[in-house]
Amino acid sequence: MTQDDSGTPYEPEAFGIWLGRQLRRKGMSQSELASELDVTRAAVSAWITGRATPRIDKIQVIEEVLGLATGSSATRDETPDSAGSISWHHRPAHADGGRELGNAAAFAFDPNLTVLAREATQNSLDERHETMRPVRIRFILHEVTGERLRRLQEALRWDDLVPHFEAAADTRQKVGRVLANGLRELQEQGSLLLLKIEDYNASGLTGPEYDDGRFAAVVRRQLDSHKSGSAGGSYGLGKATLWATSQFGLVIMNSTLSEPYESRRERRLIGRLDLPWHEVNGMQYAGPAWLGEGDLFREGAARSWWAGERTVEELYLTRGSNDPGTSFLIVGAHDPSGEAADLEGMHQALVRGLATGFWASMVTGRDSVPMMEASVEAFRDGQVAVAEERVDPHRYEPARSRAVQAFLDGNTVSQITTADDVAALTVPLTVPPLKGAEKAEPVTHEAVLLVTPTDDDDEKPNRLICMRGTRMAVLDRAVNDVPLSAMRFQAVLLAGGAAGSPGTDADLAEAFLRAAEPPEHNDWKQTEDLTSSYARGAVTRLKEFRRSMLDRVRDAVRPTERVTEEETPAILRELLRFDPLPTPRSPGYPTVRSARGSITPEGAWQIRVEIKLPERDDPWLLRPLLRFATRSGPRPEARWARINSESHCEVTDEGNLRCAEGTRSAVFTGVSDVTSHPVAARMAGVEVDLVRVKEGAR
Repeated sequence: MTQDDSGTPYEPEAFGIWLGRQLRRKGMSQSELASELDVTRAAVSAWITGRATPRIDKIQVIEEVLGLATGSSATRDETPDSAGSISWHHRPAHADGGRELGNAAAFAFDPNLTVLAREATQNSLDERHETMRPVRIRFILHEVTGERLRRLQEALRWDDLVPHFEAAADTRQKVGRVLANGLRELQEQGSLLLLKIEDYNASGLTGPEYDDGRFAAVVRRQLDSHKSGSAGGSYGLGKATLWATSQFGLVIMNSTLSEPYESRRERRLIGRLDLPWHEVNGMQYAGPAWLGEGDLFREGAARSWWAGERTVEELYLTRGSNDPGTSFLIVGAHDPSGEAADLEGMHQALVRGLATGFWASMVTGRDSVPMMEASVEAFRDGQVAVAEERVDPHRYEPARSRAVQAFLDGNTVSQITTADDVAALTVPLTVPPLKGAEKAEPVTHEAVLLVTPTDDDDEKPNRLICMRGTRMAVLDRAVNDVPLSAMRFQAVLLAGGAAGSPGTDADLAEAFLRAAEPPEHNDWKQTEDLTSSYARGAVTRLKEFRRSMLDRVRDAVRPTERVTEEETPAILRELLRFDPLPTPRSPGYPTVRSARGSITPEGAWQIRVEIKLPERDDPWLLRPLLRFATRSGPRPEARWARINSESHCEVTDEGNLRCAEGTRSAVFTGVSDVTSHPVAARMAGVEVDLVRVKEGAR
């Protein structure tokens, strides 16, 4: 038994594994070594597979042939890093003429840095190694120019890639246009932007080169998440955002392993390039390529290699500690949405993405550690451009973080009486049996709902955030139809493993909700995975759960003192009456589901209206009409002073509402123009009507 650089004990590497790696790095075949040693090819094969060990005199000759120092076979020392042993290996084009003009997985997500932060961080959180310590995640931006840029390009074998870049930069294709723009900016600006994403206390890229394992799932495969249980990811698509954030489709990886491979743990390197189909010097290529050692047993394939410290430094992949985990270097990083155009803007976008998606994962309780810690920093040619910012959940989500911390500390209450109280309620989730086990009984899981008041300056109050095991924010929606006199609040629902009570019901709820998440992991809804895995009624159970959580929030924020209709004077009830539409519409026409309002000190009606929309592929364009109610005769119309959209709609320049296609409801608010009132607001009730208009109508 010996120890690695971190002091961790491990079994010494087998001679055969070491010898096979030295042959690959030397570019020598087993037959060539056999000829040099005057032995049979079968003898060399037996040494490499561990079925036999060479005599000491043969070992000395092996060291001489491979150019190694005497005794290297005993200490398992490596040959020095050399340009000849590491190169790019491109996948040939398909023999049947098929072509992929880009990685389809990259188009499954909205192209922006917030999505990158969510997907990369989710993968790191899923690979948390020691549960008693947080995963530490760092996003580090580097802008390099001049000699620094040239040294990096040499380490990347950039000159070998240029012909492939130029051939693949076909502006008729989306991926080709991004690549062409990256080449143009590199030439004009003489700078390259790098983004290193690294995690610590994570599993690292463990496992063999080609068979099942974390390494193969990330480096070689698509739609292989290699995850289970409470993991946030389940589709194997999220890693594609790394390559999509590179204008060149180029990512280099350096991993410190939690489990040894080839008896080693540190500096396992490999690069992957994702290009569209292209042709260079009459040779057609499928697109993907790998930077590594050539594999003598797989023609055209590249293996990872154990790099020296100088190599990882030249590639900006030096890690800060011996903690297991992986560093991903995105070469030519950019914001695909175009919103963050410089180093400072990208820094802000990454911080915002981390705070939005993982604030709850970073909250710590009195007797617990956070699941993760995250930071972002930026450098320009080695000098600090934006100082490291450690993302503080209480700064970006004060009310919600207070709620989760109170839950972790056991400081929740049953009813809110002060501004800092956090009410804890339960919401039942009925998990149906899996298909094939229909005789099994459904299981009820009690999710935890937290509700707490929020400040008046909260820009988005009255919202519900839902999450499960890793506490990544999944479902974020507004809570409508709360009384006008209700407090402003934030609500957080913890389901599955996040609910804090381990058990079979929590595990089943995790699996059920995981199946109900789309690739973006931003909702719980009907998915193919859900309907194909669970018995009939699964979608109904999910809809019941969603309705119940909203109902429970409304109950929690409803004022305790209510004035009943019988206690309200009849004349006041009449003045404050809101009738949606006095005449029924056909099911195929938008209707007003609810209208609630009040009279402002200036004498204007301030109204919040929720619209029910029939299912439709095209947007609805509607004009909301405000009418003063009368006991008989026509209802005089008043003008709107302003109209604001709240959800699933937008206000056009003409003052109409354009409701998004496919949505089943929309909400807007409006304030009446006092000068257009036929009578004072306090002397009449009002009604809201909807009229369908044509595009451009006024």
